[in-house]
Amino acid sequence: MLFSDKKELLGLYNATGKTNYTDPELLEINTLENAIYMAMHNDISFIIDSRLSLYEHQSTYSPNLPLRYLMYIADLYSVLTRKENLYGHKTVMIPVPFFVIFYNGEEQLPDRVLLPLSDLFKTPKSFLNNEEYKELYPALELKALLLNINPGHNQELMNSCKTLKDYSEYTARVRQYAKVMNLEDAVERAITECIAEGILSDFLEKNRAEAKSVSIYEYDQERHLRQEREEAREEGEKIGREAGIRAFVIDHIEEGMPPEKSILKLQKLFSLTNEEAKSYYEEYSQTNC
Repeated sequence: MLFSDKKELLGLYNATGKTNYTDPELLEINTLENAIYMAMHNDISFIIDSRLSLYEHQSTYSPNLPLRYLMYIADLYSVLTRKENLYGHKTVMIPVPFFVIFYNGEEQLPDRVLLPLSDLFKTPKSFLNNEEYKELYPALELKALLLNINPGHNQELMNSCKTLKDYSEYTARVRQYAKVMNLEDAVERAITECIAEGILSDFLEKNRAEAKSVSIYEYDQERHLRQEREEAREEGEKIGREAGIRAFVIDHIEEGMPPEKSILKLQKLFSLTNEEAKSYYEEYSQTNC
């Protein structure tokens, strides 16, 4: 919503690319409204000075952004060259792509992270060891630049684009207040404070109701994804821990160690109560039998 305005988008582009364009009408916005991949669509894409920029905003880090960008750029080039003869002798010139991710999630990341598509390739060693094909690797590459826009990061960029800095401050306040009050009240407080302090004030005054509903929805989604990841991590740790306990019990049985001694060691090694250690020992000793 913020950067659908050409003037704001040009300001973001100038800050990101360290350029100084002044005419917003130079921007040719070509965002793929109907290109859907894995329930996601690209946020903003536009051309200026033969440069095709694709911007994504992410509150959750994902190493798969280069793959999604590959899908987007293929569709965009298809649209841009639909009237060209791709089978002819004349070279079809295309704008240079530039891929940027604006990240403001809670996972701690550095100011800048380069995400190459080639990091996702399942490359067999036989291919890399073949001198004939080494020069072809990677035969396809795409590099996306992740910029951390949380407060305290990329100060030069933030100082060059007040709207981006204000957005960062607004979302940080929503997160901060949501820790001590219900989400709706947290968003309302953040909006009220930001308007009073000149942070996104014009935008929030004009779009208060919509900004509030979107903020609540987005934060809920972000929190839901975070909880899912935490549950998956805990489940993985539980499975790994139980596998370790099982291997410990089986090894000690095979070595002929007395049950009492095994249970005592099991209790200390895995920080279990005596009852828990006995239960695990009995369960896995029967499985081994």
